[in-house]
Amino acid sequence: MKCKLFFVLFVIAVICGCVATSSALLEGEYYEGTAQGYRGPITVQVRMNGNDITEIVVLDSVEDRFVGANAIEELADLVVLYNTTDLDVISGATESSRGFLEAVDNAIMKR
Repeated sequence: MKCKLFFVLFVIAVICGCVATSSALLEGEYYEGTAQGYRGPITVQVRMNGNDITEIVVLDSVEDRFVGANAIEELADLVVLYNTTDLDVISGATESSRGFLEAVDNAIMKR
């Protein structure tokens, strides 16, 4: 009986720890920015925790899904990884890349 009780308490503790960790990951302020891409405006939401960029979500974009959207996805990962928009554009998707990076800059400037 003690083993079952210990196991149940252990499972509850693990679940509570996961919930606490998830809540900590969701901290931060959200900012929106828009800029002109190749085919139209690109609107992003940037989550920041202090001076760190923790997440970028593209809210609206009409960029080509095979070229522009792929470049944006790759750049979003790099911006979060390196915590900067001072990156080279993706070849073949230059205007989409510039528009995305400018949209992120516009969001950050709202801090």
